[in-house]
Amino acid sequence: MRKSIWALLGLAFVPQVLAADTLSTDGFGLCMTDSDITVTNLDVTYTRSTKEVVFDLAGTNSKEQNVTANLKVTAYGNTIYTKTFNPCGSDVHVAKLCPVPSGSFSAKGSMTVPDSYASEIPSIAFAIPDLDGQAQLTLKSTDTDEDVACVESELSNGRTTSLKAVSWASAGIAAGALALSGISALSAAGHPGASPSSPGFGDVMGWFHSMATNGMLSVSYPTVYTSFTKNFGWSTGLISWKNMQESIDSFRKATGGNLTNDSYVYLTSLSSSSSNSSSTKRSVDLMRRSVNLLPRSDSNSTDSSSTVSTIKSFAEEAMIPSANVFMTVLLVFAIVIAVVVIWALYGNFPKKLTNFRKDYWGIMARTITNMILVLYSIWVLYCIYQLKNGDSWAAKLLAAVTLVVFTGVLAFFGWRIFYMARKYKRAEGDTTSLYDNKDTWRKYSLFYDNYKKDFWWLFVPIIVYALAKGCIIAGAEGHGMVQTIGQLVVEVLLLCLLAWNRPYARKSSMGINITIQIVRVLSVACILVFVEELGLSQTTKTVTGIVLIVVQSTLTGVLAILIAVNAIITCVRENPHAKRKREAEKNNRDLDDLTPLDARESLLIEHPQKRDFTEMSKFNFTGPYEPYRDMPHRSDSTGSKDRLVYADYGVARSLSQNSGHDGRHSPPLEGRQPTKPGYGMAY
Repeated sequence: MRKSIWALLGLAFVPQVLAADTLSTDGFGLCMTDSDITVTNLDVTYTRSTKEVVFDLAGTNSKEQNVTANLKVTAYGNTIYTKTFNPCGSDVHVAKLCPVPSGSFSAKGSMTVPDSYASEIPSIAFAIPDLDGQAQLTLKSTDTDEDVACVESELSNGRTTSLKAVSWASAGIAAGALALSGISALSAAGHPGASPSSPGFGDVMGWFHSMATNGMLSVSYPTVYTSFTKNFGWSTGLISWKNMQESIDSFRKATGGNLTNDSYVYLTSLSSSSSNSSSTKRSVDLMRRSVNLLPRSDSNSTDSSSTVSTIKSFAEEAMIPSANVFMTVLLVFAIVIAVVVIWALYGNFPKKLTNFRKDYWGIMARTITNMILVLYSIWVLYCIYQLKNGDSWAAKLLAAVTLVVFTGVLAFFGWRIFYMARKYKRAEGDTTSLYDNKDTWRKYSLFYDNYKKDFWWLFVPIIVYALAKGCIIAGAEGHGMVQTIGQLVVEVLLLCLLAWNRPYARKSSMGINITIQIVRVLSVACILVFVEELGLSQTTKTVTGIVLIVVQSTLTGVLAILIAVNAIITCVRENPHAKRKREAEKNNRDLDDLTPLDARESLLIEHPQKRDFTEMSKFNFTGPYEPYRDMPHRSDSTGSKDRLVYADYGVARSLSQNSGHDGRHSPPLEGRQPTKPGYGMAY
């Protein structure tokens, strides 16, 4: 059964199965301080076909001494190979370490792994990306029987789920959703009540945020899933380059920040110390983890190699110091806003958008508000993280102001929408005008345009959901169980709300958003497997991580396909709003030409609107056409109003009076002779 599971999961990585059958070290870190021997290089490679381990060790030694070496290899938390040997012995003889010379030294050697150990290494280890394995080499003095050096390294098969291609592809999906949302908004311009196509930009970004923030929880993730979540870090604003980080470091230093162990220079120094590594990110993570695990270096626990993910580690993997996280996101947001403003001011627009500049500032305000709404959960997360862990008083002040301002903006719009809803309900009996009134729709619809008219208020629980999610992840950092259970409760509540009310205006939006929420709930439920307090095996964690990757990747692919399909439909299909407008204008023109003698097919018009009845009431249906003239009703001697229209309008005169509408006496109807058709009745 266990082999079947490994084989099934391996189908998701068919291209990886064709990889070479070797495992090798990927960077290294010291697991011992104040050692006599300092290791400067460590390369270990295991070849499955030959069952041979080849190592290359270099370093410096303060004095000449005899040592014994212990090599231990672990995979998925289990020790799969261990070997103790004397470099001066006959079993594994390493001349360069017999004895270890004073000063610089280098040593190369090889050893054969017994079949009993080699058979324990699963085949999937050579195919699955981001192998969760470590190799540790410890040197012990034969004279004092004390450890004089300890170095460890990650094992890699050369495959990883953290790929720039995936990041660029996901960014392309988001860009496509943004373009499609923009086209949909333009096509619906001037058509209140028109719901946008789905999946939209907000749907896609919300999903990417979920995958990225999952990687920030303080649980013991397998490396394969941690690397996968890094692909979506850009969606949370974690985009870094050297000049930006150095500027932020200078700002922090000038406002009370400590750059000793939390700066861009410090991160680059860690990576340069492992320059022989093929993966800088893994080297930085290894160096940091090695330092954190020093107190447990003597422990025999199989979980000592596991890494607990945090917002700090997530950011540092992207080469962003943890204290720079908030300022990085704030600067990225400011840059995006600046680009939008500059493009809107100086860009060239087609003739259909010539009215764009007339409402320029209103459009800019709605654009910024929309960005705040889409990114609100991320803003809450980073602002609280800065207030909790930041060292610069100025950065903390900016975080507090940003959180208050952005929350205030959303609160203001929420108050305005509720105010308008209450106003319309008092005046008209319902809140339909939130969708029908063009000015109201233009100002506030970005909050509720996805929802049915009875569920316009649903944006409020969505904002509360975003606020709670950000507070839980940032506020409970370091407490994986609290983070996971808290987030699971929030996700389940939102799923119940959506499933119970089914509030989306379009069936496609309903299916997509409820599916996304179901996957969110299942993802957080699976994260419970990674909580350290439950003590589950590393193999179980790895299998769960792969299942998460497959499910989340599948949903991402489905969203990409739906966006492409919607784009094709938008390009080949006529704008439905423009079509309805054209048909309405045609019907109105046809009604203007109708006469009783030439009614054409007016009786066959389906579902005429109210204004059509108004137009039809202007016509004389008992005689040739005469324009309608509004005349007051007359009352008879009893005080009752005459409900009949006078003869000049082509209908019989009042039976209660014989006077015309001009006040002159008019002969009775009896005795009148028919006349040829004209303006009046034919008598």
